[in-house]
Amino acid sequence: MDNMLSVLENYMLDNPNDIARGIADDFRKRRIEKNITREEMAEKSGVAVSNIVRFEQKGLISLKNLIGIAMALGYTSELRHIFGQPKYSTMDELLQIRKNTGKKKAHRI
Repeated sequence: MDNMLSVLENYMLDNPNDIARGIADDFRKRRIEKNITREEMAEKSGVAVSNIVRFEQKGLISLKNLIGIAMALGYTSELRHIFGQPKYSTMDELLQIRKNTGKKKAHRI
């Protein structure tokens, strides 16, 4: 049953704004769990308080600032490996990935 819910959740979060809000909500939960104020997070991460507020309220943040707050909370590895492994949903995609492994750029078909 948990697997089914996980699959459904993945399909429900296909909007970039919804995903950003979800990441922001999770960040806020982790920050509060560690009893870190926004001001303390700004100091630890080098990200301005106003940017942290905007992220928590609207889900908007630059990649550099996201990396800064992730590092401050100990989530560097999770971000660093976000595109680390190839993903595919069909056998054709897997074959294409294998064929293109090691190439430096994509070419039009």
